[in-house]
Amino acid sequence: MALLTDLHNHSCLSPCGSLEMSPRLMLEIAAAKNIQVMALTDHNSSLNCPAFAKLCPRFGIIPIFGMEATTSEEIHALCLFTSLEASLAFNEYAYSILTPFLNNSAITGDQVYVDEEDNIEGEVEYYLVNPLDLSIDQIGAKAAEYGGIVIPAHVDRAAFSMTSQLGAVVDGPWAALECVRIPPAVNGLPLDTLGYPLTTSSDAHYPEHVARRPFELDISREELQPGGPGAEADMEAFRQALGRGLRIS
Repeated sequence: MALLTDLHNHSCLSPCGSLEMSPRLMLEIAAAKNIQVMALTDHNSSLNCPAFAKLCPRFGIIPIFGMEATTSEEIHALCLFTSLEASLAFNEYAYSILTPFLNNSAITGDQVYVDEEDNIEGEVEYYLVNPLDLSIDQIGAKAAEYGGIVIPAHVDRAAFSMTSQLGAVVDGPWAALECVRIPPAVNGLPLDTLGYPLTTSSDAHYPEHVARRPFELDISREELQPGGPGAEADMEAFRQALGRGLRIS
């Protein structure tokens, strides 16, 4: 049985998102819309993932942790982990190579991380939308060092995508490609996705965006989360399920 899945969501930690978007509110909305697997992917940070991890069992949602990383070419890529600890370790690495430009919340937005009851625990100093000192050629291998996978984000979008920055989808160790629409097209022309499996995701920044573009992950709950509710998802099972997704030759 397939699981309704959404792998691209921003919380109140992302400066371009709504301060309403606490992990708790996001999960309330997602559960009401029957989402069964959900990732939290703020810009270049995983600091709201601990609250997300505590809350997911309450809502019957299997958590995936990570971030939407910005490469040196300004390409957005989802770096995803089934382990909270691995995600937080990658977070520390990413912050160490983030362009060190101070955030001005009055201009660019707040960057707060919270606990499971929506209490603010802190605010990130550097502007999180800036690029990392890490190229698209390097990011797949680097995420793998931490036990993660990479899905290039919104490859058919006219900004911050492979096609906007490079002119085409490029080969790499991608678990899948995220599209805004399937079949994907750019400027009205079909996009060559090189045979990679495809997903859609909501790229939610506001409450009304949550669960707007989920996809079906070809796996059962027992296979993805063999330890039962509250347990860590199985990364290899997750990777294989993504690999069984729709491909366009």
